[in-house]
Parts: sequence; structure tokens; C-alpha cells
Amino acid sequence: MSKPRSKPSDEATAEQLKLACKQGAAYQEALRYIIDKVVEQGGKQEADDYLIAFAQEKAEGMNHLDGDGELTWAEPDGENCHLEIAVCDKADQRFIPGLDIEATLISEAGVRIGPFTMPFLWHPGLYHYGRNITLPGSGMYTLRIRISPPNFGRHDKTNGKRYARTVEVEFAQVPLKAGS
Repeated sequence: MSKPRSKPSDEATAEQLKLACKQGAAYQEALRYIIDKVVEQGGKQEADDYLIAFAQEKAEGMNHLDGDGELTWAEPDGENCHLEIAVCDKADQRFIPGLDIEATLISEAGVRIGPFTMPFLWHPGLYHYGRNITLPGSGMYTLRIRISPPNFGRHDKTNGKRYARTVEVEFAQVPLKAGS
């Protein structure tokens, strides 16, 4: 893992940067727990300004706002896989909200599934991007993740020059399990 590259500036003191790193460490601890103890499969890698992780488990139900503004529980509708993506700042390891992320799966036979947009999902243990999808079956897949440069502002002339390029990563030979 790379060492943080943030430096004290007129926008962020050394103490603020230290606190940001503590936030990142807590998020990474929760992410490790999810990958190691909760899901079927997961992995992590660095790319550009990001630390990118994925997790896969069976499709799961979620609450959504209905047309009347009420939360309504919806079970998966034929999907058999839940794919989660966590994207963090490589310097402080905090979760990055507001990203446009696409994921594509490619089976061993070369069948392309997706791309899927990966919306933000609130979770009581770990913010992430994700969705339920349908796999044609269990097996080895390549997972490609594409992160577009975000439109949000970046404070700090010293540390704010981040996330300016499209980033693509690939997790090869990932054993995914279809299940509902």
C-alpha cells in the first residue's frame, strides 16, 4: 500500500490530515471484514489516485423510495448475484462518494455481461457502489471496473489535484457464485 501523499496546506492542517487517515483506516477495517468474513469473493487493488475493491455475494433485497415517498422493501427480481464496489482515496483511504462507475463481467467463454452502472448504496456497515445482477452461472469471470472523473469540486491547491482521469481496473480469474 502506498503511503499517504497529502501534505499540510492552507486548507488542511497536519491534524486534519491525520484525522482523515483515521477515518480511512476505520473504513478499510470495515472493508476487510466484509471481504474476509461476509461475502463469497472479494479483492482490492490500487490504480492512479484510487484504492478499488470489489465484493460479491448472493443477490439481496433493498429498501427503495416508492412514488409516494415511502420506503418499500423489494426482493431480487430474478437476479442471482450482488456486486459491490468500494472506491477510496489512495492517500487517506477514505470512501469517495459521487462517482460514476461501470462494471463489466466477462465469462471464461468470453460472454460479456454488462456494462452495469453501479449506483451508490447505503449499507449499515459499509458505504459502497453496487447492484444485483444476473450471472449465467457460477464460474471464473474477469471483472472490469471503469471510474469516470467526478464533477465534484476539490478543495486545496496543494492536495486537490486528484481524480482527473478515467481509470479502469481489471480483476482476472475471479470465481463468482450465482445464487439467489
